[in-house]
Amino acid sequence: MRITSPAFAPDGNIPVAYTCDGANLSPPLEWSGEPEGTRSFVVFCEDPDAPGRTFHHWFAFDIPADRHRLEEGEGTRRSARGVHHALNDFGEAAYGGPCPPRGHGIHHYHFHVCALSADHLPVASVASFEEARAAAQPYVLDEAELVGRYARRH
Repeated sequence: MRITSPAFAPDGNIPVAYTCDGANLSPPLEWSGEPEGTRSFVVFCEDPDAPGRTFHHWFAFDIPADRHRLEEGEGTRRSARGVHHALNDFGEAAYGGPCPPRGHGIHHYHFHVCALSADHLPVASVASFEEARAAAQPYVLDEAELVGRYARRH
């Protein structure tokens, strides 16, 4: 599988519009090459460079198998178009953009797409990132990753 974004290159800088310093929109993402038997997708983003632990920014799930793109801003609650969202570490069921501590240097944001053999995750309507990820794990057929970078100015 492969995941790309028209907004930034692999290991490139994430534009400010997709961060807490901008409009905090989820970036557009596209994927392809899923294996046969794929019934849905999950997309998630995490920051392993966060102080103390990996910070979870987004977990979108129950994305139908015939979709191969999430549009810019589709990670917000009001524009989800049927896609469900688990709670991120900001406490919201939505995308929360890169927002590293000022002066902390460059953080790497890992966007993942997973092809699943299930069309729906068996989780509560307001699941945590960890609960949704654990529920997805047994159904993962394949996964791809796109890393973007962001650092806040002083």
